Amino acid sequence: MATVRRVRRIIRKVDPWTALKVSTLIWAVLALAIVLGIVIFWSILERAGLPQKITDFMVEITLVDEGSQPFANTEQFLRFVVFSSVVWWIAMTGLTVAGAVVYNLVSDVVGGLEVVVLEETLNPVTTPIPPALRPPADYRAGNGVTPPDGQADLPTEETEPVGSEPRF
Repeated sequence: MATVRRVRRIIRKVDPWTALKVSTLIWAVLALAIVLGIVIFWSILERAGLPQKITDFMVEITLVDEGSQPFANTEQFLRFVVFSSVVWWIAMTGLTVAGAVVYNLVSDVVGGLEVVVLEETLNPVTTPIPPALRPPADYRAGNGVTPPDGQADLPTEETEPVGSEPRF
């Protein structure tokens, strides 16, 4: 059985090197997810013919000249998406590390961030007391049999102590 108690903890420092490592991985995974999401979404839009319908609508309301194809260069669009995600990844990693440095400076002034956590302590498992060991009935006093040399005091048979309940 475990006991739970509320404990106040104060976060005084965030290591900038650790913030760099963790944020680099987190933002890289998010950038990759965004790129994959945009690529999948764009391929669905192209299969549905939506870019051509938007172009036709823009020509109809005279936003673009007839014959122009603003959505025709898919490769250039995907390059832009990948480049933008890399720039976003680097910028967010830098901002996270800068945030850790600023937090360290502010925590020196105000003392840090106080967090209340629940601390669980496991009660030690009590091991059952082993039953008393007694020599076999042949070596007990009063039957005339003597044990071999050096084995008179060695317990050899497990028996239940007197007054204890049987274990299952």
